[in-house]
Amino acid sequence: MPTDIVIPALGESITSGVIASWKKKDGDLVARDETVLELETDKITLELPSPAAGVLKRRAAEGDTVEVGSIVGVIAESNGAATPAAAPAPAPAKAPEPPASKAASGAPASAEGDPRATPLARKMAEEKRVDLGAITGTGPGGRIREQDVLAYVQGAEGAGAPAAPPAVAAAPAAKPAAPAMPSPAATGRGAHRERLTPLRARIAQRLVEAQHAAAMLTTFNEVDMTAVMAMRGRHKDDFEKKHGVGLGFMSFFVRAAASALRAQPMVNACLVENEAGALEIEKHDYCDIAVAVSTPKGLTVPVLRNAETLSFAQIESGIKDLAARARDGKLALEDLQGGTFTITNGGIYGSMMSTPILNPPQAAILGMHNIVRRAVENPDKPGSGEVVVRPMMYLALSYDHRIIDGAEAVTFLVHVKRCLEEPQRLLLGL
Repeated sequence: MPTDIVIPALGESITSGVIASWKKKDGDLVARDETVLELETDKITLELPSPAAGVLKRRAAEGDTVEVGSIVGVIAESNGAATPAAAPAPAPAKAPEPPASKAASGAPASAEGDPRATPLARKMAEEKRVDLGAITGTGPGGRIREQDVLAYVQGAEGAGAPAAPPAVAAAPAAKPAAPAMPSPAATGRGAHRERLTPLRARIAQRLVEAQHAAAMLTTFNEVDMTAVMAMRGRHKDDFEKKHGVGLGFMSFFVRAAASALRAQPMVNACLVENEAGALEIEKHDYCDIAVAVSTPKGLTVPVLRNAETLSFAQIESGIKDLAARARDGKLALEDLQGGTFTITNGGIYGSMMSTPILNPPQAAILGMHNIVRRAVENPDKPGSGEVVVRPMMYLALSYDHRIIDGAEAVTFLVHVKRCLEEPQRLLLGL
């Protein structure tokens, strides 16, 4: 008896998703619990297993938006066949026919109705008289797009263009002709549109909501990274040998932020609505710090739970695990929920200064930036006017001014600065 492939409930806030890719073709034989498709939602990407063993019959295509509870395919009984049940029996052998009018007319027989190509690509192939079978697609699942056809045509024209005839020797001297303007096709002026993925659409929605709903303000400070870099340089090899994970800067910042959040609890709070729709301040006795991770599909912010209780090794291991699963699309919904504060590191991309946007409903986010050696007054001789060159980093704290006052925001940043410039304070719990 056929078994339906149903989109399962994915969480109370997720009602639909997009089929990012089918892992099996229509008519393929699949085993029970074998992955058949990848579903992308506005929060996570997950793999759906086959509910039974048998032959796959698709009922939805890649790129389709499907609701929770909808049937996207069927697993039919295979009757023990080793090959797909839908495969037709081979036709009786017959003498090969001569080439069809494809060669005579030059029109590609595969251009019309080729499922591997977009409608615009098929139309362009017909106009350019190009065989789609000779083109490699660069779209999702190897699908051929109009740019692929255009690139193929340009390559063919460049390879087969006859050489220009030599100038006639007896021709009278004349003014050199103005250089010809390149044709639009030769300059690669193609344009195409792609549908926003659910994750990218959700990111866009939340960022706009954050700017419209919160009274967002950013305050800045700078930190001398000399002490952190020296400590890391002295102990990173022993740290990695003992704990099996590298010692990065992020563990120092997470520990410093957790210490500052305990000292300034309003920065760790958020605004929520009660049953009557009135705003209330929700304070937290724990520090669930979200760390922004860039992935090919967009920015995600998985959460380190109870960061105030974690050691340096636990923080580094946790971040490494979350980042790897984020890039592989393996994060679970619970990995992304419930953060009380966020840290984002634009410095790894060379950012010198930025104003990070809040991650609702959180009230604050800390932005790290690149480390630049700059001339500053010698911190060991304050007031002396002596100038030294130190590795400096700008810090930015964006916060919701509705619940966090400027004094609290500045004090928070100063606390982080002191913890990083005197990292022994982190070990002493100061």
